Amino acid sequence: MRQIVCPACSAANRIPDEKNPSSAGCGRCHEPLFAGRPFEVNRAQLNAHRASTRGAAVLVDVWAPWCGPCQAMAPQFAASAALLEPDVRLLKLDSDAEPQAASELGVRGIPTLILFQDGAVVGQRSGLMSSDQIVAWTRQALARVSARTAPESER
Repeated sequence: MRQIVCPACSAANRIPDEKNPSSAGCGRCHEPLFAGRPFEVNRAQLNAHRASTRGAAVLVDVWAPWCGPCQAMAPQFAASAALLEPDVRLLKLDSDAEPQAASELGVRGIPTLILFQDGAVVGQRSGLMSSDQIVAWTRQALARVSARTAPESER
């Protein structure tokens, strides 16, 4: 069973394994849980996604409006959502609007991508990337985590 946080109201939603998560809606606000695009979040929303998302990863783009590389990567990150959902929730955190959150995440330069699995950081990378690079990096990081956590008989 997956647990996905609604990007509209931050409610945690359980999705049975037999249900297609791509078509799931929020039990509280009835908005779609996935829209094929990243969602802007503040610190509290990011913390809700980190704490409550299970069975899917959370990929956060930490950026700033004045940052040229961030602006160049924005459409690439958006294109990645269509390729990574519903296995990965894509979020955007404005480091100017949420400096404390960026500091807590250890961000030293932007754009920075931070990948979470079950609330823990499993990957972090800074710098401009294409959609293909974002998708490949994300899948590789998740594969490494999966290989480390697989039972010995599956390795």
